[in-house]
Amino acid sequence: MAENHPTRSRGLALAVLCAASLMVVLDSSIVAVALPAIQADLGFTPAGLAWVVTAYLVAFGGLLLISGRLGDLLGRRRVFLGGLGLFTASSLVAGLADNAGVLVVSRFAQGVGGALASAVVLGMIVTMYPEPRARAKAIGVYSFTQAAGASIGLIAGGALTQALSWHWTFYVNLPIGVAAYLLAVRVVEPDRGTGLRAGLDVLGAVLVTAAVMLGVYAISDSQWSALAVAVVLLAAFVVRQAKARTPLLPLRLFRIRAVTGANLVMVLMVAGMLGFQFVTALYLQQVLGLDALRTGVAFLPVPLVIAVASLGFADKLAARFGPRTVLLSGLGLVIAGLLLLTRVSVEGAYFTDVLPPLLVMGLGAGAAIPALMGLAMSDVAPEDAGVASGLINTTQQVGAAIGTAVLASVAASRTASLGSVDHREALAAGFRLAYGVSAGFLIAAVALGGLVLARRSPAAAEPEVCVAGQA
Repeated sequence: MAENHPTRSRGLALAVLCAASLMVVLDSSIVAVALPAIQADLGFTPAGLAWVVTAYLVAFGGLLLISGRLGDLLGRRRVFLGGLGLFTASSLVAGLADNAGVLVVSRFAQGVGGALASAVVLGMIVTMYPEPRARAKAIGVYSFTQAAGASIGLIAGGALTQALSWHWTFYVNLPIGVAAYLLAVRVVEPDRGTGLRAGLDVLGAVLVTAAVMLGVYAISDSQWSALAVAVVLLAAFVVRQAKARTPLLPLRLFRIRAVTGANLVMVLMVAGMLGFQFVTALYLQQVLGLDALRTGVAFLPVPLVIAVASLGFADKLAARFGPRTVLLSGLGLVIAGLLLLTRVSVEGAYFTDVLPPLLVMGLGAGAAIPALMGLAMSDVAPEDAGVASGLINTTQQVGAAIGTAVLASVAASRTASLGSVDHREALAAGFRLAYGVSAGFLIAAVALGGLVLARRSPAAAEPEVCVAGQA
């Protein structure tokens, strides 16, 4: 991708990439509030209904890494367009589905398309913006789509299901996908991959795809024997990468301290923050009695505050204090918000007990996530930008699966142990414990980030962040 984009054209290309990325992120949560309507209409069993979500997450999480590598080999624009086309077409099939099997298969296909499209976006952005200050701003825009997408999805899902039908949670992707595809063809410059002759580690691709898919499924569905198999496959993948002539994931990336630290922090951070959204949605509905639409609207302040932070001043803070300092400070605010939520009760109220912590957490996330994304791409060679982008997206999905599974289990176990107590009070007790565990994930992320991520002076930080863009 060329470095001499006119400012206007480059800005439009960034908008197209981020709009497509936001659409993909939305799809992981937009159907959540529509699940009861889907079950009633298509006759899903309670166990089968989970596959409306799981089929998407398994395909999406499992294929991010190989999608990023394909972007390096075939060209990131080509892989992005292919994934966007598949995602949009699969959304149409999902909206038209008249039985459970068609919907689950189309959701899996959506996950495949989403992985192909989103895995290469961060690599495209850092290559498109070689200037450190402009790149930091662009990563802030991208980070907003990643951080706020789940909350926006809950709002959109509730509104569309209540006003129209569950089918529109999929149809809404059609105009966005088609417009993004046509604009991307015009404004995103083609790039030349290294070519398949450079080598694609097929065995490594099979091992890591199977490991991540099985792992996401195992964590989401509490299948611990499957998780053990996933760990064995992942170990075999690491051995394969150490021996392969052209590895899918070059292990040299993990010698870059910022890359290793950022990916470890990402798992813990997302485990706490995405798990918190799941718990909060349940608290608002099961304890405070909000319906699906009002629950979605209750999350609206989160993306608004994240937008103010990530688009307004996160890049300036990183330039002034360095990305590591901004990351750890932002995570500190998220921890403070989670600790405030450990005080929720049956007598609680949204505006006094839930909204203030949400605002604090949104501010912290809006500052921390762009800094973390920038660190994840630090010092990565141009030929590895795609796989590094796929890696940070993969760890994000693994963290989301871990956090949701752990916090759901913790809350349910605590509630069940208080069987003799009023049911709403028992639910609130379970959610309080889950918030405490969520804060624990973030505290571990801060400790790990402080130890692993190298301290950089603000002056030194700028030219070093995301040098992949200087191809």
